[in-house]
Parts: sequence; C-alpha cells; structure tokens
Amino acid sequence: MDALHLDQLRTLVAVVDLGSFDAAAAHLHVTQSAVSQRIRALEDSAGRILVRRDRPVTATDSGETVLRTARQMLHLEESLSREFDGAGAPTEHVVLAVACNSDSLATWFLDAMTEVHSSGRVVFDLRREDESLSSQLLRRGEVMAAVTSESRPVQGCRSLPLGSMRYLACASPGFVARHLRDGSPTNALGRAPIVDFDRSDAHQNHHYRRLARREPTGPRHFVPSSHDHVRAIAAGLGWGLVPERLATPWLVSGELAEVSPDRPLDVPLFWQHWRLQSPDLDALTAAVLETARAELQA
Repeated sequence: MDALHLDQLRTLVAVVDLGSFDAAAAHLHVTQSAVSQRIRALEDSAGRILVRRDRPVTATDSGETVLRTARQMLHLEESLSREFDGAGAPTEHVVLAVACNSDSLATWFLDAMTEVHSSGRVVFDLRREDESLSSQLLRRGEVMAAVTSESRPVQGCRSLPLGSMRYLACASPGFVARHLRDGSPTNALGRAPIVDFDRSDAHQNHHYRRLARREPTGPRHFVPSSHDHVRAIAAGLGWGLVPERLATPWLVSGELAEVSPDRPLDVPLFWQHWRLQSPDLDALTAAVLETARAELQA
C-alpha cells in the first residue's frame, strides 16, 4: 500500500461514520466529488474496495482494517497538535471513542471517565455495548478502547484484566412467594418468568445452567436499562441477575431477595485498548484500572 494521506483517511472515517458521501462532504466542507476522489484514491492505493456504496455506506473487511489505522493516525495527529498548541482554544479537545457495557457504566466506569474529563483535555464518544460484543467495535475500528469479557487481545490492542463484576440472582419477595415456594426451588426457577437486559444478555441462562445443567424455559421480559432492569425485577416481573452494587440497597430495604444465596455469578472483565502512545488514552487506562481495582472483585 502506498503512503497514507490524512485527508483521505479523514474522509474515509467521515463517510463510514456519517453513512453517506453527501453527509461526509458537508461535514468536511468539500464537494461530493472531492469525497469520491479521495475514497477512490485510497482504494487505488490499497488495491481493494474499502467501502460498500450502500445506504448507509459501510466498510468492507479491508476497509475496517484501514479504518482502524485511520482512526489511530487521526487521534495521534489530534494529540500531537494539542501538545504543540498547549492549552489552545477552549473548544479544542481530544475525542476518545470507548465501548462499555451498561452495568459497568451504571456502577463504576463513569467515575473513571469523570477523573479524566476533569483535566479539560478530552471529550468522550461512548458506545454502549454488551461486554461479550464490545471487542467487535475494536475490530471494526469504531472505538479505541473497550470494557470487554474477551481476554484475548484484538489485533493491535493490549488486554488488561480489570477484575470481576459480581451478579446476584434476585427477585421480589412477592415473586418468590408466587413462583418459588412449591416443589424444587431449582426446577421452579427454571419455569419462572425471567427479566433479561436484552437479547445479548446471557447471564440468566448461564446462572441457571450452573444450577441445573440445562436452559431455563420461563417466559422472558427484555428491559435494556441497568436501573430499570432492577426496577422491573423488584416490581415482580421476573427473576434476574443484578450487579451486587445495584442490588445491595434493594436487598437491604427488603424489596429484593436472593433466589440463589451463596451462588453469585462473577463475570471477568478486561480493558482492551489500542497499542499506541497517547497521553489521553494512557490517562484513561490508568483511571479505569484504578477505579476497577476499587470496585470489582479481585
């Protein structure tokens, strides 16, 4: 591949992020023809097609590889410019694109973000994604770091252990009285209604397989918000796995009860980030590791 040109890489990022050549042209303050020429020149240099001309425009497999490199180079340019300019104008910030699962965001990750943001250097482009899927955003070059359950490093990334998030299987006392009092509690739990976070949430299935070595068969609700997920369980819609930090106030008040005492589910988490020298990404990594050590299970 020939030398990479920043204007072409910036155009590739804009086309994929905004989904069309028209939108990229407006964002970059150039003509649509200029956008097409830059993408075509980049594809000629790579010797392969980098974007699918659909609506929205998406990156091909080769395009995702170039896109990841493009984001890294543009981030380094942004950081270097910031270092040379000093404090600069108030609107000059470095953007950190990060993926995080909802439960981490609701319990501890925001503390790390706040610590880094207090420097006044950075703004965050936060993507909420299940910890089992967030590494895919790294592979596609959409984020530069992610909280993930995948320990194996994505190509071009480092993987650092954070600790484990502890989940407790909970239900409301009324739900326990209705569904779990008669017969075998384990069998009853498998037939009882379940509250999943979303269709990627495998915690309830994983927990029940550990108890009964089979899948639960109960009807399922989907509530894709960490705090509302707890509220739905406390309201008696079903049982579900709740982060210990979120569950504790509800357990203390008696609005929730553990349905599998002494059987917590510990989910190991990892911090994967690009392998590059970036003061801002390094600062975020340090804050994430420090906060995780204080909040997660060792």
